[in-house]
Amino acid sequence: MNRLDAAPARPLLLCMSHLPWDLVLQRPQHLLSRAAREWRVIYFEEPRFEPPGPDLPRLERREVAEGIEVVTPLLPYWDGVPGSVERMQRPFLDALIAEAGQPDVLWYYTPLAQAVAGHLSPRLTVYDCMDELSAFRGASPQMLIEERRLMRRADLVFTGGQSLYEAKRAIRPDVHCFPSSIDRHHFARARAGDIPEPPELRALPHPRIGWFGVVDERLDLDLLAACAERRPEWSFVMIGPVVKIDPADLPRRANIHWLGRRSYADLPAHLAHWDAGLMPFAINEATRFISPTKTPEYLAAGVPVVSTPITDVVRPWGEAGLVEIASTAEAAVTALEQAMARPREAWLDRVDQHLSLISWDKTWTSMAALIRAASQAPALAGGMRA
Repeated sequence: MNRLDAAPARPLLLCMSHLPWDLVLQRPQHLLSRAAREWRVIYFEEPRFEPPGPDLPRLERREVAEGIEVVTPLLPYWDGVPGSVERMQRPFLDALIAEAGQPDVLWYYTPLAQAVAGHLSPRLTVYDCMDELSAFRGASPQMLIEERRLMRRADLVFTGGQSLYEAKRAIRPDVHCFPSSIDRHHFARARAGDIPEPPELRALPHPRIGWFGVVDERLDLDLLAACAERRPEWSFVMIGPVVKIDPADLPRRANIHWLGRRSYADLPAHLAHWDAGLMPFAINEATRFISPTKTPEYLAAGVPVVSTPITDVVRPWGEAGLVEIASTAEAAVTALEQAMARPREAWLDRVDQHLSLISWDKTWTSMAALIRAASQAPALAGGMRA
């Protein structure tokens, strides 16, 4: 039975996203999985392009969790005609809406999706601005224009970090800041001491310096290579899919281990067998406003962290003495040595005090309260219980 038919009484949240649901588990999945406890959620991904064939274009639909259906337009390779991609997607969306009804909430992660969904008539429009997409490699020149349009028309605007909040409130003063949060219990499993070592780590000598996340233009690959060169006896463990950059450009050294994608469920086992975490973000326009979710995740696992000076890591994590900040490879390896040698007990007490204040459950509860306040419709007020 299709989820759209299985729970017709639930209000509908339609999310238009640039992120594939299955890429890595991050902010959209954390929030919308919680929304799905009370809502029907349709997650409409950006299209995937395939060689032309008789079965294209088509819409792929799959239920990924209770109450969440992911839909993906499969289109023939783009022909270069402006607007053709949007024209091919809109009939799919219209057919979904004819089946499900107009959304109670239309939730955007990418402003460009207005070209596909902007004609809908939701009761409430939400823009969850989790990144400065205009600064990413290959970003559309229309991104900033479309974002300003969306910020004007949205009923609620959320940001994924403090620096984004400070930038966006200059455009719209009533923006709400919801920084990266944490599923603390999931990652705290790494502290238990009884998690079996993943097979791919068993041959790697300690100390192991780990990373997980998307590998793209936001990583300073030169800094990573320089750290590995300075400490050839260390193992640098890199987990995550390679996106938007050529895998051939990744530094290849005997002590850098590119393990590829691992599931969210597997991450605590890796963290349990790391000695420290390294966040070697490049300092560029693409990272100016990021608020890395992995910061509290590493800390919840009890793993000491060294990061380059990303604003939303420096504030509050660096200023609170919970994360070490380093701008160069030499400073990074020195900070890693100090962090690994530091007694853990007092540091972990401070980590846990800070983490006790945040969670994805708390974030979603606060967002849901704002949605209820912004909407006087009984269906919304009843369907979104905190």
